[in-house]
Amino acid sequence: MITHDVTAIRVRYYDTDQMGIVYYGNYARFYEIGRVEALRNLGLSYKEIEQRGISMPVYDLTSRFIRPAKYDDLLTIRVTIPQMPKTRLMFDYEIFNQEGQLLNTGQTTLVFVRTETGRPCAAPAELVEAAKPFFEQ
Repeated sequence: MITHDVTAIRVRYYDTDQMGIVYYGNYARFYEIGRVEALRNLGLSYKEIEQRGISMPVYDLTSRFIRPAKYDDLLTIRVTIPQMPKTRLMFDYEIFNQEGQLLNTGQTTLVFVRTETGRPCAAPAELVEAAKPFFEQ
């Protein structure tokens, strides 16, 4: 299992509704921020993967709202990759405020797809190699 924390994500005014609470649709963006940085922490960027001719569309997304995130909160996004990447890559998320309160949990599954053909493919070898030490017993 791989875990990475992305810290100091400030809730901006444009993230919120009229009540100063983060609009639910913005959690997908927070998840994206987390997974991009988690991959970068493994030594790969989305840009590098795309330059290799592989896209990573979201296959599914779930989200559970526990407490509201509010304007000016400072968020931490904890990203966990619970399984070795194959043709799909799963991410689990926990979002905390500056007081350490759990606000939201979520999960996304992305699929590796050859950009040219639109067909599923295996995870890039570099990603598999970077992840392997975290999953070996």
